[in-house]
Amino acid sequence: MTTKASTTKKRSRTKSTAKKEVNGKKVPTLQIENLPIGNIKPDPKQPRKTFDEKQLQQLSNSIKEFGVLQPITVRKSGKGFIIVMGERRFRASKMANKKTIPCIVRTYENNDVLEVQIIENLQRKDVEPTEEAEAIAYLSDKYSPSEIAKRLGRTDNFIRQRLKLAGLIEGFKHYVRSGEMTISLGVGVALFEPEEQQMMLETMGINFNAHQINRMIKDQTYDLEKAPFDVTDKKLVPKAGSCIECPFNAANQGNLFGESKMVCTKAACFETKKSKSFLNLIEKSKKKNKLLIPEIRQYWADDENNQLIISQLEKNGLKVYLLDDVEIIENPIEPTIEAIKIEYQHYDYSEDELKAEFKEAIQNFEEELKNYNLAADNGFVNGIVFHPETYQNKEVFVKVIKKSKDEVTDYSAPLANRKMVDCTPEEQIVKINEREIRKKQIENNKHFEEVVQVIRETEYINTKKTLSTDEMVAFSISLFENNVDYMSQQKYFSKLLGNTSKMTKVEMVDNFKKKFKKEIFHKLIRYMLTKQVHFGESNHLNNLTNISFYNALQGYYKSKIADIEKEYAEKRDKREARLKERITVLEKKIQEFND
Repeated sequence: MTTKASTTKKRSRTKSTAKKEVNGKKVPTLQIENLPIGNIKPDPKQPRKTFDEKQLQQLSNSIKEFGVLQPITVRKSGKGFIIVMGERRFRASKMANKKTIPCIVRTYENNDVLEVQIIENLQRKDVEPTEEAEAIAYLSDKYSPSEIAKRLGRTDNFIRQRLKLAGLIEGFKHYVRSGEMTISLGVGVALFEPEEQQMMLETMGINFNAHQINRMIKDQTYDLEKAPFDVTDKKLVPKAGSCIECPFNAANQGNLFGESKMVCTKAACFETKKSKSFLNLIEKSKKKNKLLIPEIRQYWADDENNQLIISQLEKNGLKVYLLDDVEIIENPIEPTIEAIKIEYQHYDYSEDELKAEFKEAIQNFEEELKNYNLAADNGFVNGIVFHPETYQNKEVFVKVIKKSKDEVTDYSAPLANRKMVDCTPEEQIVKINEREIRKKQIENNKHFEEVVQVIRETEYINTKKTLSTDEMVAFSISLFENNVDYMSQQKYFSKLLGNTSKMTKVEMVDNFKKKFKKEIFHKLIRYMLTKQVHFGESNHLNNLTNISFYNALQGYYKSKIADIEKEYAEKRDKREARLKERITVLEKKIQEFND
């Protein structure tokens, strides 16, 4: 007689088998058993760690109604079983209060189990990116990226990017999992060593800031296509070898910066090669007796970086000539109609107008080519001109400008060009203050440009709010400043603006606002506002258009702008504190001298 308990037990281990023919013989296929859920445990080494609770609940509801449609795969472990594939179905079945679950029992070697689990997980559509990256990294110990790509049905580039993402430190992986950090940005950060990543993380602070991370990546990567040295040269720095084969070349790590884009992610190595290439450039100029001209104007000769360049040239026995000291003739580039079309692509030019521009460009080219071919006959000699920061260089013809006896040829004569050690304490204070004024100007230029770039990355243009008065003032002043000539300003706007000669730039903006009448072209104006600002020597403190734009955006992105302002303010405060200390010492020297 069969008891109810024994019947239940038998049902819990019911088996379903089928047969198929192989070489004319019937052999058993997969064996499915309904095993008690209580006898099954998840694998603690399972690479998948995240499960969407909402989706689990949906699957659980389906299982309640239709049952488990696809059996899970398990392996024997002691008196029970461990899941190999199907933990999600297992969890959903438990939520549905199922007592048994259909299973396929298989035997694996330990390493094979993990590999099967990884491949099974990676073939899902909802794999969490950092888990996916770690799983692919595990497989890379056994298989090449191409082999992994074939197994998973992915591209080689996808696999290389995920392998790189696996190198992301845990602090940044958290932001990828939360969705705050894009995968592409995560891959960009993972290009750097863990120590550098940690510094980036600490520099960023508590709140995630994609713009700041992008800027740090940009500051620490180098476009090899613009390198001042031959990227194929294996002997420039023998230990580093060729950039073409280097693993720190982004082109060898997948299309991280664009199709086959060569970008160096090893700052120290790039700077070493750049410095070595500069020394080679000096040797080349000495060996071939070519004048080596840095692209430096006398006005900038006192800049610290430029002083370093001038010093290196002098130490190597070269007479230093700056751009103001020479005439330069370059080998002209012959224009093409395609180049003309690109140059004038933003102008509404007809074909005839483009042809006219092309004709004029050809005439200019022929004149320049004639001067270039006659350069040697006109007293020009072979030379090399180079950029003082990048060391990019080109061969040119050079002629030293002859100066009259009354002209000062020694760079130490004008205060602006004299070295600090050659100046009196009073003169040093003047130079320090002048330099600080210039640094603030450059800093404000960068500050303003950075704010604009941040705003352009937001949804500002699509904002549905009615234009604020500040926005409309900004647009109107943009039109006034950029499109109205001086005579028209006096004729039509003098009553509105008042006597502008007695106003500061900021006062002019305030005055314009007080007398302003609203006009509304929402999206068009907002689009134009992001395009009409000025960079370079113009910023949010010295330019009407920029000041008004900056003021307008405070109402929308105050915290973003404040973060940038804070960063620049901290740098400026530290620098000014150091300058204050230095000036105090100099003032004491003056006092001692006067006493």
